[in-house]
Amino acid sequence: MGQPRKALRTTTVGAVSATLVAGAAFGLAPAAQAAPAAAPRAAGSADVRFVDIPGDGGTILKANVFTPKDAKAGGKYPAIVLPTSWAMPQIEYVAQAQKLANSGYVVVSYNSRGFWQSGGEIETGGPEDIADASKVIDWTLANTPADPGKIGMGGVSYGAGISLLAAGHDKRIKAVAALSGWGDLIDSIYSGRTQHQQAAGLLGGAGVLTGRPSPELRQTLKDFLGSNLDKEDEMIAWGAKRSPATYIDRINENGAAVMLGNAWGDTIFPPNQYAEFYERLTGPKRLEFRPGDHATSELTGLLGLPNDTWTSTQRWFDRYLKGEKNGVDTEQPVQLKSRSTGGYEGYPDWKAVGATQKKIDLAGSTTIRANVDSGANGGTVLLSNALDQFLKTPPAASMPLLPRRYAGVWQSETYDRAQRVRGTAKLHTTLTSTKESGTLVAYLYDVGPLGLGKLVSNAPYTFHGKTPGRPFGVDLELFSTAYDVPAGHRLALVVDTVDPLYIEHNPSGAQLTFSSPASDPSYVSVPLREK
Repeated sequence: MGQPRKALRTTTVGAVSATLVAGAAFGLAPAAQAAPAAAPRAAGSADVRFVDIPGDGGTILKANVFTPKDAKAGGKYPAIVLPTSWAMPQIEYVAQAQKLANSGYVVVSYNSRGFWQSGGEIETGGPEDIADASKVIDWTLANTPADPGKIGMGGVSYGAGISLLAAGHDKRIKAVAALSGWGDLIDSIYSGRTQHQQAAGLLGGAGVLTGRPSPELRQTLKDFLGSNLDKEDEMIAWGAKRSPATYIDRINENGAAVMLGNAWGDTIFPPNQYAEFYERLTGPKRLEFRPGDHATSELTGLLGLPNDTWTSTQRWFDRYLKGEKNGVDTEQPVQLKSRSTGGYEGYPDWKAVGATQKKIDLAGSTTIRANVDSGANGGTVLLSNALDQFLKTPPAASMPLLPRRYAGVWQSETYDRAQRVRGTAKLHTTLTSTKESGTLVAYLYDVGPLGLGKLVSNAPYTFHGKTPGRPFGVDLELFSTAYDVPAGHRLALVVDTVDPLYIEHNPSGAQLTFSSPASDPSYVSVPLREK
């Protein structure tokens, strides 16, 4: 197996630093260094107090408790539990918690174990984290005017994952809002059997800087980033144990109403795995996708500004905890916001998204050399897709300037009308390698008249144990998206072997040949919304 050039590249270290600097800029990190004496509160708003909650095994979890300002003695109120995101301190949800409490909820936000001032070690959604969630619910029922029949959980990123896991283990949870989370941890950071290097490095680095990773987490990250294939089965089992998809039958049996929200460009938890998880849910459910990267679609709401994701979250809780008939359950359950137009589109289910497929033939035979970045790449974790969200400037590459020695390029005809790409593009090809292991990265570009391509989607693919010189089939799903290709443009598929987002496994001197046998033609299938 070709070993990665570096276990943790400079781009990953930079991403970790940028994340923590951003947290400091928002006033989060300093506030976690010491228990605050008081929380910011507007006149007439909810009451707040800071408490210690005994979690699993007695581990102390630092928490904030918000109660309605005019809570009546003996009254009962619906309650929402919010575990914090990875590396974020306990005041992460202050703005939204106050808003929820002002509308009649008891809200308990707690710092996940292993981070900041909470005790224990980082278990990455392990059994201890699941047990913590139930302990926090126990404490909430014993120490606040919470209604035991109206308990909800939610959160961003790590808080979303813990909430979904808890919904499969605690029947008291009636509603969940899981924002920028994961359904399948392995399919998130090991899709295409390829390590998502920057994503895993960011999580690992942020964990070390803001918390106490458990020995199990340290070893797993070491094996993962070190490409230790001898431990692959163990790592997959570790990830499955921490994946809500593993407990989907329990989640469905328990019956919580589940809302999922994510960004098209999430470089930590890509949208595909969330859509697949959504399709397996059988209870009340809702799926929302918007432009952006990991947790960027929720960010302005955490700062107390108007935010569509948090508005939907409150509507979801109002419907399934308060029983309000606000229409959220009668709308189309799949709501998508296009990266291009900014408008929302409703669908009855995920299968209806991009129901029309248009194939681009990948004719001929193309050989590329490995080990060199052609210039086509997926950008930088967190940064590139956030720029696309706010400035509509996705990663770009010039098709004429891509070196054909290191990149295969296939282009469609010029379209005479806009092509509204919706859903998951799929690559099918025949590959022959000169080595038994290797990695390829596929990119779909929107190419303008001058040949400049804007990234529509991408995905990596890694193989091991193949016979050199013997062809084999490759089927790869690119990351789901919603993007409009203007009239007068064309689509291009680019394939190369190196991308800073991923660890590549191409031995020195490897060559990859893509062919299209008459009996099994190669193509990329692009999902389109026709109307």
